[in-house]
Amino acid sequence: MGLSALLSSSAVAFGLVKYVGAAYLVFLGIRRILVAEPAGEDLVVPPRSLRRIYGQGVLVNVLNPKTALFVFALLPQFVDPARGPVPLQIVLLGSLLAVMGILSDGTYALLAARLGGWLRRSERFAAAQRYVSGGVLVTLGVAAAVTGARSGSE
Repeated sequence: MGLSALLSSSAVAFGLVKYVGAAYLVFLGIRRILVAEPAGEDLVVPPRSLRRIYGQGVLVNVLNPKTALFVFALLPQFVDPARGPVPLQIVLLGSLLAVMGILSDGTYALLAARLGGWLRRSERFAAAQRYVSGGVLVTLGVAAAVTGARSGSE
């Protein structure tokens, strides 16, 4: 829609978007700090099918360019044409990477499931989470406002 071109060519438009975004982050951070949510398991999350959750995960990973860039940058370093067919090596290394990712992410998910209920019931954790996340949002907003000055030569 031309917004990127406008922002890259207009220092005023870039500054406006930058400061509005920074102010919004600060607003969200302050609101997070000031508005206390009750701790406990009162949060009702509407059930979703495992198929939908899986599909969303696949979609996020397929559309994430960092994953593809990482694989394209990492795997060729370990391929040796003298050791056999290159496509087979790529498939083997890619499969190994996928299995390692499933094991590590699965471990994190199981650990989070075990700790999640306990953390949701903890008033202390809820307060700490509120202040830490609010503080991070305020810090990011202030950082966005004071960094990334544009010069007219860009």
